[in-house]
Amino acid sequence: TQLEGDRRQNLVDELLTRHKQLEASYRNEGSEPDMSRSSLMAGGAKRGIANPWLLEESEETRGLGFDELRQQQRRIIEEQDAGLDALSSIISRQKQMGQEIGNELDEQNEIIDDLTNLVENTDDRLRTQTRHVKLVDKKSTSCG
Repeated sequence: TQLEGDRRQNLVDELLTRHKQLEASYRNEGSEPDMSRSSLMAGGAKRGIANPWLLEESEETRGLGFDELRQQQRRIIEEQDAGLDALSSIISRQKQMGQEIGNELDEQNEIIDDLTNLVENTDDRLRTQTRHVKLVDKKSTSCG
């Protein structure tokens, strides 16, 4: 309908105006950031429509200008990067430890396999010698 078309056109016009205000505030960077911020986000409140972008500003950012907010964001990102670097080094160390444990297990398994072979050979020789002793014992009892 014509009414719906007008309503949508008004919404588009308001968005374009807010966009221009936002660009102007970034270009000016120092001029009244708090007033610009609140005027950009107040459009929906005039018509009684709740604006989802109007959130309560935290104490950390309240009253900060654009440059200060960017510095704070950079600081937070640097802290996160430092934390990720620390986590990366810890994970790398754990990977190295896991590989060393795997190598040690491979060596221990080879030692166990060698021992198993030696025990089997010794067991076979012991059985053979036991048979010989029984045979000699049997022959000695039959001789005398």
